[in-house]
Order: sequence, then C-alpha cells, then structure tokens
Amino acid sequence: MAREYQLRPKNTDGPKIDFKAELNPQQYAAVTSPPGKALVIAGAGSGKTRTLTYRVAYLLENDISPGNILLLTFTNKAANEMKQRVEKLLPGCTTGLWGGTFHSICNRILRRHADLRGFSRSYTILDSDDQKSLIGKIIKEAKIDQWLEEQGFRGKFPKPQVILSMLSLAANTDVPVDVIISEHHSHFDTEPMVEAIQRIGKLYHSRKREANSVDFDDLMTECRDLLLENDSVRKMYQHQFQFVLVDEFQDTNTVQSQLIDVFTGEHGNIMVVGDDAQSIYSWRGADFESILSFPKTHKDARVFKIETNYRSVPEILAIANQVIEKNKRQFRKELAADRESLGLLPARVELDNPRAQASFITQRVRELNDVEGLDLKDIAILYRSHFHSMELQQQLVREGIPHQVVSGVRFFEQAHIKDILACLRFAHNTHDESAFDRMVGLLPGIGPVSANKLFASWKASAAGQSGETPANFSKTLLNLKVPPKALSDWKQLAYVLDEFVDAKGAVAPQSMITSVLEGFYREYAYANFDNADARIQDIDRFVDFAEEFESLEHFLSDLSLLSSADGTNASTDDEKQKAKSDNDEDAILLSTVHQAKGLEWKVVFLIGLTEGAFPNYRAIEEGGVDALEEERRLFYVAITRAEDQLYLTFPQISPRGGGSFEDPSSFLADFDSRLAEDWNVSSSKWGDY
Repeated sequence: MAREYQLRPKNTDGPKIDFKAELNPQQYAAVTSPPGKALVIAGAGSGKTRTLTYRVAYLLENDISPGNILLLTFTNKAANEMKQRVEKLLPGCTTGLWGGTFHSICNRILRRHADLRGFSRSYTILDSDDQKSLIGKIIKEAKIDQWLEEQGFRGKFPKPQVILSMLSLAANTDVPVDVIISEHHSHFDTEPMVEAIQRIGKLYHSRKREANSVDFDDLMTECRDLLLENDSVRKMYQHQFQFVLVDEFQDTNTVQSQLIDVFTGEHGNIMVVGDDAQSIYSWRGADFESILSFPKTHKDARVFKIETNYRSVPEILAIANQVIEKNKRQFRKELAADRESLGLLPARVELDNPRAQASFITQRVRELNDVEGLDLKDIAILYRSHFHSMELQQQLVREGIPHQVVSGVRFFEQAHIKDILACLRFAHNTHDESAFDRMVGLLPGIGPVSANKLFASWKASAAGQSGETPANFSKTLLNLKVPPKALSDWKQLAYVLDEFVDAKGAVAPQSMITSVLEGFYREYAYANFDNADARIQDIDRFVDFAEEFESLEHFLSDLSLLSSADGTNASTDDEKQKAKSDNDEDAILLSTVHQAKGLEWKVVFLIGLTEGAFPNYRAIEEGGVDALEEERRLFYVAITRAEDQLYLTFPQISPRGGGSFEDPSSFLADFDSRLAEDWNVSSSKWGDY
C-alpha cells in the first residue's frame, strides 16, 4: 500500500500575514479576491504597488507555487521592488517567481524556443544604434534615394531614426505602416515615400533574420506569434502561469494586451491593476480601450476600486476629483484623502507674461526654502511641453537657484535649438568654426571632411578674412565648391543667411530664427526627428522668446551664460528617481508632466496653463473628444503629484505677435472656483522683467 506524502509550502511554519490589519478595506477586497478575472482601478496615490505586492503574498500564502505566478511590469525596477517587498513579507518564498517587464519575460520564453521562430538561441538583441546602422545600410544598398528620384520625388527622405519610430509604432499597435504614416507622419504621406518605407521595413525584417537578430519590438511580436502558432508551447505556459498579474495596465499597447490574453488562457486567473484616469501615453502606442473595455472583453470580471489617497491633502484632491469628473469615458471614482487638511487652498495665479511667471515662481521658491524651511528637492515645477520652462530656466540660472531638468536636456541645450543657434553664431562671428561645422553638417552630403574643406575655403575668402558679418553671404558661399548632393541645400542656406542682413545691418534675432526655420530647418526636422512637431513647436516658442532682444550679441551672450551654468539633466526612470530621492545638492526638479508620472513632491507649480498650451492646441483643433480627454487626464496626473501645496499659474500675455492676450486653460474652469485661492500678483514687484 502506497504511503501518502504531501509537500508543505515553505511559509507554512512562518508567521502569517494579517492582511486585514495591513490593508484598507478596498485594498483588502482586491488582494483577497478569489481566483478569476479582476480589474483593480487604483487611483493616484492609493497604494497600487502595495496592493500588487500583497496580492502576490496572498497567493503564496494560499499554497500557489511562485513558479505559477507571472507578474508583468513596465520597468525592471518595479518588478524588483515588488519581489523585494514580497520577500520581506515572506522570506524565502519568492524563488521561481516569474516577474519582469514584457520584454524580459518574452526574451526568456523566446530563448527557450528560438528554433520554432527560425532563430538560434544565441540570437542578438539589437540596440538603437544597431538598428539605425542597419536601416542606414539598407537605404544605401537598396539605392532608395535613386529610386525616389526616378519616381519624381524631390523632398527630404526620413533618417533611420524616424523610419524606426514608424516601424516600431506599427509593430506595437499591430497597424500597417502606411496607416501609421498617414496618421502620425503625414509629412511623408505620398505614394513613392510610403512605398519606399514599406520596402525598407520588409528588408529590415529579412536582414534581422539573416543576422540571427531581433530588436525590442520583435521580442514581443515573435513571442506572441510563437505562442499563437504552437499549441504545445502555448498550453505549457498557460498551464504554468496559473495566476497572471499586470501592473500599469492602462499603459499596455495592442501587442502587450494580446500577450496577456495568451498567457491567461482558459484558466482566466488574471488581475490587472491600473488607473484609466492616468492613461496619458497614446502617442507611443498605449491603448486606452484595453483598460476601459476590460469588463466587456473579460466576462464575469470583478472590478475593484481603490480610492483612498495617502499622498495629497483634501484640498488638492477636491480639485482633482472635479477635473477628472468632466471626462465621459472613464471608471467613475472619488479619491478620498487619508491625510488631514493643512488649511491651505491651492493657488490660482494669473501673471502678466511668462517672465512675470518665472519671477513669481523663483520668489515663492525662495520663501518656501528660506522662510518655511522646505528643501528645494521637495519642490517640482511641471509643464505640458519643455518650451514652457524657457523663461523659468533663465530666471533660475540668474538667481543661482539649483535645479535639475528631468524632461531631457535643458531647453537651450537641445539639438534643434543648438542647430538654429549655430546659424546665428556663425553670422555673428564668421570665424566660429564649430558653429560653421554644425550649420553645414545639417545639409545632406556634407560630413566632417567636407565641412573642414569648406571652412578653409571660407576663411581664405575676403568675407571670411574680415571676421565681420557680410552684407551678402551668398556672394561668397555660392562660389565655394560643395558636394553635388548638397548643392541645392547649400544654395538655400546661403540665401537664408542673406536674410540675416538688411539695409540697416543685422536684423533682430527673432527674424533670423524665423528665416532658418522657414528657409530649411522645418523640412530638416521632419526628416531627422521622430518628434518633429514638438521640436518645431519649441522653435516657434524660441522665436517668441527672442523678441525682447534687438542685439544678436546680447542674445547670444545671454544664452551662452545659460548653457554654461551648472546643472544636471535626468531622463531615464532610474535617473529621475535618483534626482528625486538622492539629490545631495538639494535642487528643484523641472519636468514635463509625462515624465513626472509616478513621482510626488510636497509643493508643485504647474505652469503655462493657457488654452492651446495646456490643453495642447492639436488636441483642441485636430484630436477630437478622445484627445481632449487625454489632455485632461494629463492635467489630473499633474495635480495629483502634489502633496501639500499646489500652484496653478498662467501668463496673461504671450510675446507672440508683439504681445497677444491668452485665454486661461479651459481646465481651470473644470472645478469650482471656490476650491482655489486667487493670488493677485502686482507686476511692480518684479521690476523690469
């Protein structure tokens, strides 16, 4: 007679977790829910990570093997943090848990079964530089430029990075490339261009396979196809992953949603956690419909709402709740503050113009730091687009207030701004070789060697020897020998530089920037940057900024001082978290709202709240209701970053067009005016700003 022997879970003899005591009632209901399909709507600051962590611990305490749990996240940092938290709750019980990003989990599976997709297990994962290099080779070897000329196409062909962004968005959204071009890159929506890009995409796919290589998008699409096309492999993983948990579900794209459904299989034990009110990444492929339609696409799914907010004071949440209530497509919820009131209403501050806005913020920051004893690192300044911080960065540098820019490099150090400035620098100082090199390097067919030869020829000319701004650049430049491929663009550059000078001498910097943008740089931007629209918007705002300067020398001197000021930049998730929590120098953080998601500060200044800026004019004019509601969700995300104090500022007058009045953001009318305190700021306080 066989002896009965039962395996005992590792944690049986250890201390049990008192889930009811550790969690609030809403968290407890989600964490201890029975097997099946569940959608957890976790509001801002409500303890989403805590809920997921305790759900994993709850499964382990109920004898679910860690190897039967799949935890999908968007960053390795998030996955590691959750596993570490579970390990603290249940020491020794997380070994074998499948937790990681979609890409890392897919890579792990694809390595095991690479042969079924035509790869060997030693396949290489291409990084962005590898991808751009391969696309560049394909364009050259396939003679795409020559083919386009034969088709009568005379425009700029997109650079490898732009083509890769098209192919990537197509892969992640499961949408044909021609549709992506039409909807997101209409500048290239011509028959020969679309055909050329489609051809490059096919060659890129085949060349990767020939090289036994994949890119990051392939990791997910190849894994999905592997599971869909091989019954035995699919059933094996569906049997293994008895419980599937997904973090930040509102950010999933089409392919990620498909993978989740494949992993879940027939057992249907899936819990997705997210917040539809914080879905703000449609521009990079996130599908808002995935979270919104989850109860319909997953029949019998339970929906849990976690609405207790542990971050913000009641006054801030009152505004957030009324703002998001205006969106029609959402899961209705009401954030409730766990914290007590501090007796402060959020501030609504109207300023004369962006410079007055910058002056107000810097003075208020000084007061918060010097008088109220708040560390600078507990203060954040958020904005819709990077250019909104231009005057503010200038003011912070002037006053010596330490600050870090999370939303990429400082405004004046961005590539497209430095490209424009190179043209102005050369016009001001025709001996500036670095400015000349950068300027001519923007033209096709001119590399470092050609640039050196051209500069030597320029220096040998009478205009070049004088060092002064010539009355006519083209008179000299058109006599220089340039590569045939660059001839047409070289002529255009020469004529643009001619516009820098009129009968009275050098024109104003504002006119120079406009000449560069309209003369050749707009077309250059579309061909070279996958976010060309945003960069052109930066330059448009740069034109406004330059209006106050009549002298090119004064303008360039001011910008040089700003660019050389001490400061740091942070752009990755790890960098911005480090800037937030490990900032020894105690500096304010400046960030776009998109980059600030997931972070929090005691004091938040949300600036530039004018109609057309926030909400963005494209959402108003072109995007329809869905785009406007996403803008409102972005506004909601910004509000809910604040713990204690919130300042909503908007300049009344824009420098655009000699000074035009701006309407306050329509979002400021989405909440009862009594929920905020109006601050009447006298311009006389700021002197000559």
